[in-house]
Amino acid sequence: MRYVVGYSANARGGDAVNLAVALARRQGAALDLVMVMPQDSPYNGVYPPVAGFGDILAKQVSAWLDDGLALIPDDVQAQAHIRRGESEAEALIAAAQELGAVLLVIGASSTGLFKRFSIGSVAGALLHASTIPVVLAPSGYSRTKPITRLTCALGTRPGAEDVLRTGIAMARRRELPLRLVSLVALGPGESEATVQDAETHLRAVAEAAQGVEVDDLDKLHIDVVVGHGRTIEDAVDALDWKKGEILLIGSSRLAQNKSIFLGATANRILRALPVPMIVVPRNYVPLSEELFHTTALPTVMAATPDTTGPIEATT
Repeated sequence: MRYVVGYSANARGGDAVNLAVALARRQGAALDLVMVMPQDSPYNGVYPPVAGFGDILAKQVSAWLDDGLALIPDDVQAQAHIRRGESEAEALIAAAQELGAVLLVIGASSTGLFKRFSIGSVAGALLHASTIPVVLAPSGYSRTKPITRLTCALGTRPGAEDVLRTGIAMARRRELPLRLVSLVALGPGESEATVQDAETHLRAVAEAAQGVEVDDLDKLHIDVVVGHGRTIEDAVDALDWKKGEILLIGSSRLAQNKSIFLGATANRILRALPVPMIVVPRNYVPLSEELFHTTALPTVMAATPDTTGPIEATT
């Protein structure tokens, strides 16, 4: 199994490498660090190409990739690749497809003063076009120990079952505990009944997943939690986030089939999220089909609202 890392010679690239190592260690995956060089084009700043400029740039990019490989510990296999393309996002997607990668890992922009995630141009393009799950590392992410828990965010609209199928597959393959969360923004006049409705829906989705074939070894235990607050951002803040946790979220209904489109609610979650996020394409089917060819059923634990924090500061 391979993960492509969209590497850059800055702090964002280091964040992506650290997260990729944490993910790879959990599953024994190999990493492919990819940097994209601009393709010769009349629209480039230097055209026609100056003699020797391409060689100089390639040498520098190669040196940057060597620095990136030096960040990866010996217990994780890794290699580096240079790709050319007019669009960095398109080149990264093409590289991931060519290399057979199941994840594309990138770092968030470091331009946001108070935000853990600030989406730059490359990340923005990937989050609206990638056909491969995109993993976002928050700014300053330094943990390289294996991931410890997978949380799956489920909405109330059709399609939640598909996201849950992916979450179950990922959690089972990585032997991770799985938590299902629903985030509720309580507007003026709304009450705990709204939270109870969300809890009921979340349990219904989880119980519907009882028919999803997971693995024929041990049953997968699923924790169900409803986070609530005045806003979606508040609801995120109210939840208990563990070190080494990662959030899985689906694409908007506006996404094309098998492609990613980060919706408005996911963007709001991202603004408050303290852990990495995986965004999967619409109607995504994990490559590891064997995850679904078994008979064991997931066990749904009691659904309870998360109360770790003041209600007014939840998300």
